[in-house]
Amino acid sequence: MTSATLHLAAPTVVERRILTLARHLEAFVEHRIAARAERREIALDLLREQQARRQDPRAVEHLLAQMGVPER
Repeated sequence: MTSATLHLAAPTVVERRILTLARHLEAFVEHRIAARAERREIALDLLREQQARRQDPRAVEHLLAQMGVPER
């Protein structure tokens, strides 16, 4: 009787395969989430860099001076 009870409590072959599939699916989704977060961080860094470059008034004056345009 005890062996029958233990046998019924163990997962079936189908259940084990479903659990394995679920683990693989979870790893895949976590990898996609991490990759998306990394891409988002890179995009934010690029955006910050672009915004910082545009807000530097000395850079505009320097370029105008190089082109020979008189000061404003």
